[in-house]
Amino acid sequence: MAIAQPATRPANPRFSSGPCAKIPNFSLDMLADAPLGRSHRAAVGKSKLAQAIDLTREVLGVPEDYRIGIVPGSDTGAVEMALWSLLGARGVEMLAWESFGEGWVTDVVKQLKIEAEVRKAPYGEIVDFAQVDFDKDVVFTWNGTTSGVRVANGDAIPADREGLTICDATSAAFAMDLPWDKLDVTTFSWQKVMGGEGAHGVLILSPRAVERLESYTPAWPLPKIFRLTKGGKLIEGIFRGETINTPSMLAVEDYLVALKWAQSLGGQPALKARATANAQAIWDFVAKTPWLENLAVDPAQASTTSVCLKFNDPRIKDGAAFAKAVAKRLEAEGVALDIGAYRDAPAGLRIWCGSTVETADVVALMPWIDWAFNAEIEAQA
Repeated sequence: MAIAQPATRPANPRFSSGPCAKIPNFSLDMLADAPLGRSHRAAVGKSKLAQAIDLTREVLGVPEDYRIGIVPGSDTGAVEMALWSLLGARGVEMLAWESFGEGWVTDVVKQLKIEAEVRKAPYGEIVDFAQVDFDKDVVFTWNGTTSGVRVANGDAIPADREGLTICDATSAAFAMDLPWDKLDVTTFSWQKVMGGEGAHGVLILSPRAVERLESYTPAWPLPKIFRLTKGGKLIEGIFRGETINTPSMLAVEDYLVALKWAQSLGGQPALKARATANAQAIWDFVAKTPWLENLAVDPAQASTTSVCLKFNDPRIKDGAAFAKAVAKRLEAEGVALDIGAYRDAPAGLRIWCGSTVETADVVALMPWIDWAFNAEIEAQA
């Protein structure tokens, strides 16, 4: 018996967790001012890069004495620069509760060969920050893109800590409040919440992080692409838009368009409100749906950007196959693209709810999930 399909479809079916949906009403015409074929070292290129840094500071509310740099290699490049340049001066604690955090553990323990204290939590949970020694350098993700959980706030991070906090905030920046006084290194990629194009990362350093860079030399050699100092001093040009390698001025223009859009909405508070409303639309659906639940165990830690869900119906014979089949049905109908769970995560769905997504599209998607679930249950009967 065929299951009736919902009457309404999402206007934009793009719910990928990276690269993410472009800003509403995006058009390639918006990028007409990109200085294509011009050197990024020319006045026009430097001006665009400096503007991107200034608008990032304004929209996110980054303190004036924090440095903001555009770096190669997306968020991964930014995190690696921090790990290779800053760690080794004191003890290290690595916090991991999903695949990307696990990747940073591997880099620090196996590549840099630092004897770090490693604290882990299963998917859907985060580690107990009350147990963390912040007199050591602490590396963690703010939002688990693949696990659907986030740090609720920075209250557990002491203001008088001796160590540095190194935070991968790539799925949190622009959608969640980041306590800058508790973060010494913050990284993200604008391809996430701002829906920008890939390949570029952003590295934000507190004065304490700069002091470490200028007073400590790692025991290992640093590749050129990671070097933030010269002659014991910070390379200030990196934080004025003089990038380490050649950036895409088209991608920079795209980021500028998104930043100006964010500015027009009211900046960070408005972006946060949009992401929260999107996630709430899913949570409301889950609350009345007995066969679906949030992967996040504690609602206070549930992500408002990468919302991860799992099926819990006893009729499901193979959880992984079932979840993939549901995602495939939704993609085939053109109502939800790229919403399967991350390959290392528990089977289920992952729906991106970042600030560029329209709440009406999330609301329209929920009946389709109900349709796909029931159609797949019937198909396997």
